[in-house]
Amino acid sequence: MSDVIRLLPDSVANQIAAGEVVQRPASAVKELLENAVDAESTEIRLIVKDAGKTLIQVIDNGKGMSETDARLCFERHATSKIRDSQDLFSIRTMGFRGEALASIASIAQVELKTRQDNEELGTEIQIEGSEVKSQNPCQCSKGTSVSVKNLFFNVPARRQFLKSDNVELKHISEEFYRVALVHPNLKFSFYHNEKCLHNLEPESFRERIISLFGDVYKKRLVPIEQAVSHVKISGFICKPEFAMKTKGEQYFFVNNRFIRHPYLNHAVSQAFSELIPEKSYPSYFIRFEIDPKNIDINIHPTKTEIKFLDEKLMYGVLLAAVKKSIGAYNLSPSLDFLTNPEFQPDILPKDYTPKTPTVRVNPNYNPFEKTNFSKKQTNQQAYLESFELLQKPIETSVQKQIEHTVEDDNTHFDSFQILNKYLVVDTRSDLLLVCQQRAHERILFEQVQKQLADRQPVSQQKLFPQSLDFSVTNAETLNEILPNLKDLGWDIESLGHHSFAVNATPYKVKESDVQSILETILENFKSGIMLNRNDKQTNLAISMASGMAIKSGIPLDKSAQKHLLTQLFACQIPQLSPKGKPVFSVFSEDEINSRLN
Repeated sequence: MSDVIRLLPDSVANQIAAGEVVQRPASAVKELLENAVDAESTEIRLIVKDAGKTLIQVIDNGKGMSETDARLCFERHATSKIRDSQDLFSIRTMGFRGEALASIASIAQVELKTRQDNEELGTEIQIEGSEVKSQNPCQCSKGTSVSVKNLFFNVPARRQFLKSDNVELKHISEEFYRVALVHPNLKFSFYHNEKCLHNLEPESFRERIISLFGDVYKKRLVPIEQAVSHVKISGFICKPEFAMKTKGEQYFFVNNRFIRHPYLNHAVSQAFSELIPEKSYPSYFIRFEIDPKNIDINIHPTKTEIKFLDEKLMYGVLLAAVKKSIGAYNLSPSLDFLTNPEFQPDILPKDYTPKTPTVRVNPNYNPFEKTNFSKKQTNQQAYLESFELLQKPIETSVQKQIEHTVEDDNTHFDSFQILNKYLVVDTRSDLLLVCQQRAHERILFEQVQKQLADRQPVSQQKLFPQSLDFSVTNAETLNEILPNLKDLGWDIESLGHHSFAVNATPYKVKESDVQSILETILENFKSGIMLNRNDKQTNLAISMASGMAIKSGIPLDKSAQKHLLTQLFACQIPQLSPKGKPVFSVFSEDEINSRLN
């Protein structure tokens, strides 16, 4: 039999390595920025075109490379940071594997220009698909410039998997944040399609967070500080009331390197567990300084995963540090124990003639009909069923013997509230357990949907525009959906540099809630939790309802309860929230009796 095992050519081996190291343009940005930091630069520029698909260029004023080093840096496993295996356990630099440039050069057209401070001429190298096209002396500034053009030009199958420019740019921005955040002493600039997105001067860690994520963080950040024999922890956590629906601003840095660590993330979440709503996530920017001998960072090609020698110790120290910060700054959840303003009557003019109240009722709806949701049904299935229900009215095949819950302005039920979260409704023959937040979301969603269908959004004009700041990614998303927001009653004007002026808001939106409602809309839109991302109007209506709805923990008096329930059972689809979750559950007399027997 003939031999079947053979060594791969270097070009193929590099492309395989590239599949691990360079998954998208953002991966190349990460590697190039880390190399620039390791070069002892004081100023780093990132220039991107077409979200990195056409050009990624990183320019630094660091040490530069000699002619020999410039050529060797494109060889696999060539590195200036490791001499023997022991060095793997004392690494403090960013890039050290010696794979990045070789991998990038195997799937792109790369131009390198570099010059050391003591040299008159620099070196220019052009490589295309691992093949060196030219190497010549050149005139260039001190430091290094790496241009990566036409990424995946020779691997078209990989290029087809790239997402839209907006999505790829968000990933690039995230990599830029991770490097710029933890090196606030360096000057960074970021350009996309010749537009400056960031121009960061050297500053403190707190100032760098605010520069990247907006002035709103001035009031959100709370310092965290803890030092023990094995580790020093510093940075900032965000106040509980600013917890988000998505895992957005969550950053761990170990020895100035961004990492992901679910175990440590659990420690932070545990510290916040009684202060933030369910399925919300705290924001944090936390730095660890630890002896490199006590960690292993060589477990993943992108170096974003890490192992600690004693993970339980790290968990305990971090948990204690976050709780200490929460206690020191008295960060308790703020609850409004007054009746929710959504249920307060509007002030009417003197000459107003009251009209007889009417309730719009779907005559085909039976609230006590059992739904077919199984316990194993996934959220996605619920979304699908909810979306299908949005397309047609409810059809009931069996009419129960009881009358409809709502008939004109008279109701056949009494209710009371439990846990400041649920309404228990007595309908004579059955009990309903209603989630007040989901119920209000359904009511608001159908109201917004009606406004969109009628194309008559109700707005309230502001006497003075309200100025808001967002992160770059949020600002880009907001710009994308501004026309759709206008259909919902928003009048928002971009002021440039991720700042906006809010000139008008939908009716009943309070000024103090504008920022949080818009952030909820952006979080929902970015997270892709909606069924159909192409249906922006539906997604935004769901987000509006989610942002404006009464939350769990708010007491409701009898009048507010009745108002909420009356509006709920006048909805077309009262049994499901806009996100496809059940609004209420029905308990029959037999079910109640069976639990007590």
